[in-house]
Amino acid sequence: MTDFAASRPLADPRAAYPEVFASPPLQRLRTPAAVAAFAAALGFALWWTGFFDLARIVQGVSKLGWLLQFMFPPAHNGWLGEFAWGLAETLAMAFLGTLLAAVVALPVGFLAAKNVMPNWLLHFGLRRTLDGIRGIDTLIWALIFVNVVGLGPFAGILAIAVGDVGVLSKLFAEAIENVDRRQVEGVRATGAGRVQTMRFGMLPQVLPVMLSNTLYFFESNTRSATILGVVGAGGIGQQLSDRIRVNNWDEVMFIVLMILATVYAIDLVSRNLRVRIIGRQDYRA
Repeated sequence: MTDFAASRPLADPRAAYPEVFASPPLQRLRTPAAVAAFAAALGFALWWTGFFDLARIVQGVSKLGWLLQFMFPPAHNGWLGEFAWGLAETLAMAFLGTLLAAVVALPVGFLAAKNVMPNWLLHFGLRRTLDGIRGIDTLIWALIFVNVVGLGPFAGILAIAVGDVGVLSKLFAEAIENVDRRQVEGVRATGAGRVQTMRFGMLPQVLPVMLSNTLYFFESNTRSATILGVVGAGGIGQQLSDRIRVNNWDEVMFIVLMILATVYAIDLVSRNLRVRIIGRQDYRA
């Protein structure tokens, strides 16, 4: 049987599969057209933003080099205590804002998951609301809350929390939608109710991912909280903005180095925590 099949001549593959060897003209033009459209859009964007203005670029680089000479050596000039307090405010803003966002995003993420909220209208409305929240940058939320609650770290905490709720809720919902159904059905088969199924069938599977995302957002929000200080939300960003305004560039560099060291330390700690959380195979909620 095998020898007979091997001895039979093969059919002409071009005749058997014409769509593979002779695709329609429009299909053949699709890729070159897409590449040409991308190149045209890229060229227009570079031209519109003045990227090809070499004289302007050279002038900017030379001015940057001139500015760097005033940044070294970095110095705090007796303001170390104030800088440390501002950095502590920034860390507090990032931590409290991330914690508040994670607490709110946990139930919202369950409600935004299709396998938890089967009602199409409610699911669609909640997802579009989260899209709207994510569409507004944290800096815009900070400007809004500065006008609502006044200057200070509280406005920064609210801005970080509101901005992160939209993103964390989406990430949590996607993780919940990808849980193992067998574990969920096994919990449901024991007679568990809806809330108990979510608690014992879904949450243990997604909790490591949720914690990992939350830790990453805390690290990212430390940088964001620095920028929020520029618009009046307090913290080390306000100190940085004040020094730039009065051209104290040695203090600017000192603050920048403090921020870099802090972000590096948080990144190192949070990365180790994420690895431990995700790497534990016997993890239980």
